[in-house]
Amino acid sequence: MTTAAEAQVRRTPVRPAPTYSSSSATDGVRFGIRAGVNVADFSGDAVDTFKDFAALGNGALTQEMKPGFYAGLYATLPLGPRFAIEPGLGYSEKGVKLNGRIPFEQFNFLNAKLDGTARLAYLDIPVLAKAYITDGLYVYAGPQASLLLSGKARVKASAFGFTAYQNDFDIKDRLQTLDFAVVGGLGYQSQNGFGLSAGYDYGLVSLDKNNNFDIQNRVIKASLNYSF
Repeated sequence: MTTAAEAQVRRTPVRPAPTYSSSSATDGVRFGIRAGVNVADFSGDAVDTFKDFAALGNGALTQEMKPGFYAGLYATLPLGPRFAIEPGLGYSEKGVKLNGRIPFEQFNFLNAKLDGTARLAYLDIPVLAKAYITDGLYVYAGPQASLLLSGKARVKASAFGFTAYQNDFDIKDRLQTLDFAVVGGLGYQSQNGFGLSAGYDYGLVSLDKNNNFDIQNRVIKASLNYSF
């Protein structure tokens, strides 16, 4: 004879424990490709340093963030249902933009402008720890080493909408070959392999090889990825 309590137990559905499937690192090692955009800047004495490169007058320029491209490869190594280690390798464009007007009132009628851009290209090597909040949604953080591939600077002066002066500089030999950063962010990885992420790179090393100025890379990044 079945008691009321037993009947109630039988009717109550058993909720399965939450699973963290292919989007959460339980399917073994997975490899992937990633591509996206960087929005980069310098911290520290960046404006003064760039003026030194370009021999521009004091007070002529203001600092802006520079867009760039990012693409790379990665491997996701599971450490359990909610944790993984993800080493990677990627090409990353960083730098800064500067612009302003020639700081002399007598030239205001010319609408004379000064523009400067530092374009740095790096090989980024991050090693990230990923922790899954829910199935697919994760946070990540870890160290990153970056090898400088190229360093260019361009200075341009214009008036009445026409370029009056332009000069390009190779500044790679003035910069540190290796940069180190702490990176972190948030991402989502779907079970069909596609995902997206957004994060921030906080540079720890002064980029000036001669230690005359204190400059660090700062990068906001967003990317799409595919794991297979």
